[in-house]
Amino acid sequence: MAVLFQDGPRLSPRQQAILTAIVEQYLQTGEPVASHGLAAASGLSSATIRNVMAELVDAGYLEQPHTSAGRVPTAGAFRLHVEQLRGGNRLAPAMLAAQSRTAIEARLQGMSGEAFLERTSQLLAGLSRGVGVAMATLQGNDPMEHVHFQRLATRRVLAVVVTRSGVVRDRVLMLEQEMQAAELEAAARYLNENFRGWTVEGIRTEIACRAATERDAYQEMRAAAEELWTATVLDAAPVHTVFVEGVSNLLADSVDRGRLREMLAALEAKERVMALLHAYLGVEHARAAAGDSVRVVFDMESHAPEMQGLVLVAAPAVSGGAQMGAVGVIGPQRMDYETTINAVHYVAQLFAETQRAM
Repeated sequence: MAVLFQDGPRLSPRQQAILTAIVEQYLQTGEPVASHGLAAASGLSSATIRNVMAELVDAGYLEQPHTSAGRVPTAGAFRLHVEQLRGGNRLAPAMLAAQSRTAIEARLQGMSGEAFLERTSQLLAGLSRGVGVAMATLQGNDPMEHVHFQRLATRRVLAVVVTRSGVVRDRVLMLEQEMQAAELEAAARYLNENFRGWTVEGIRTEIACRAATERDAYQEMRAAAEELWTATVLDAAPVHTVFVEGVSNLLADSVDRGRLREMLAALEAKERVMALLHAYLGVEHARAAAGDSVRVVFDMESHAPEMQGLVLVAAPAVSGGAQMGAVGVIGPQRMDYETTINAVHYVAQLFAETQRAM
C-alpha cells in the first residue's frame, strides 16, 4: 500500500504508544483527548502523559484546539496511523469485513465500465463518512462498441460513442458544412460495420488508408465519417466523466462555516475533483502492482486550498494494464482509515475483475 507522507520526527516507543492511543480514541469519539483519559489504560501517571503529549505537540503530531482542552491528532499523526495499519498487514481487500464485501458485490453485480463507476461513487459514500468519487476516462486503446450521430439543428450534431469498457461519450459537434440525417446515418453505419472492436486511436488512421482503395462513390461518405469521428474523439482533449456522491456527509463535521462552504463548492465542481484525482493518480500508479494501488493523500490543500482538512483515499480503475478511471473517497481526517482504504481497494479490484470478464 503506497501512502503519500512526509517523514516526521522519530518517536520513542512510549511516544508511539501514547500517540496511537490518542489517535484511536479520537477516531472513536471525535473529542479532544485529555491526559487523565489515558492514564488508567496506560498505567502511566497523568503528569507523565501530559509531558509526552507536550513532546508530541512540539513534534507536530498533536495540536491543542483550546488552552483548557485536550489534544487532537494532526495530519502527521494520521499519516503515521495509516503507516502502522500498513505495517500490521491490515490494509488489503481481503481484510475488509465479509459483510461489507458482500454488500459491495451485491450493489455492483452485473455492472461494468461507466455504470460500475457511477454506482461506486454512491457505494463508497455510504460506506464512509466522506464523499464517494469516481472518474471514467475514454482511452485511446479502448475498443469502440457503437457510434451514433443525430442531427440537432443546422450544422449541429449530437455524437455518442460507446466503448467496450462501458464508457459513454456524448458531444455536440459544430460542423463546417450541413449534413442531413441520411448522411449521418450512413456515416455511423460505415463506422459501426467496419470498425466495431477497433481502438479509438486506430479508426481515423485506417479510414484515411482506405481512401486510396475505395471507389469514388464511397469517398464522400467516407470523408463525412472521418470528419465526424475526428470532431467526436480525436480533436478533443481526453474525456472524463466524474461522479460525486455524499457531499452532505461533511456537514456532520464541526468546521468553520465559511470554510465548509468552500469545501462543498469545490466538491460540487466536478472539474475540481477531476483535477485532484489527476494530480495524485498518474499513469505510473495505474501500472502499479495491485498491492500498491491505493493512494492516501493528506496535503490536498497544496493543490486546492479549500480542501484543507480533507483526505483523499483513491485507487486507479485499471483494465488490461490501462487506467480507465479512478475510484475513491474524499473525507475528513477523522475517518475509519482501515475500512475506507480496504473498501476503495476492494472496489478497484472488482472493477479489474469485471473488465477481464467482458
